[in-house]
Amino acid sequence: MNYHNYYPVDIVNGPGTRASLFVSGCIHQCRGCYNQSTWRLDAGHFFSQEMEDQIINDLNDTRIKRRGLSLSGGDPLHPNNVPDILKLVKRVRSECIGKDIWLWTGYTFAELTEQQQEIVDLIDVLVDGKYEESQRDPALVWRGSENQVIHYLTKK
Repeated sequence: MNYHNYYPVDIVNGPGTRASLFVSGCIHQCRGCYNQSTWRLDAGHFFSQEMEDQIINDLNDTRIKRRGLSLSGGDPLHPNNVPDILKLVKRVRSECIGKDIWLWTGYTFAELTEQQQEIVDLIDVLVDGKYEESQRDPALVWRGSENQVIHYLTKK
């Protein structure tokens, strides 16, 4: 997996202070997307074990308390990204107690594969659906167009 950007301190992509990872690779390629530079799978930087460890360390850093991790892109649920995102989400769940995980995807909840659903089962909030330029609303919080849905998930 490649990632386009990592922000160890972010106050824009989800509630509170967060760590945010923008992965590379998106098959949706929505018209009007503000992050077109993340569409190619080979864009950005290789997601190494060192980067994964850095995210875990940042989430556990007590000097800057972070509420959780935000995963966006590109698309974290792109089939090529699923193995690394699943590994990361599992580590956050086991090593970063009390941190929430938000994930943005162009897939709808109904379109998720079994492998993608495995990730969704471990996160707290899923914002799903392609960005639809014709439904753009700058007043929306955490999403760009009215068709996108924020799912607050209950942990099993």
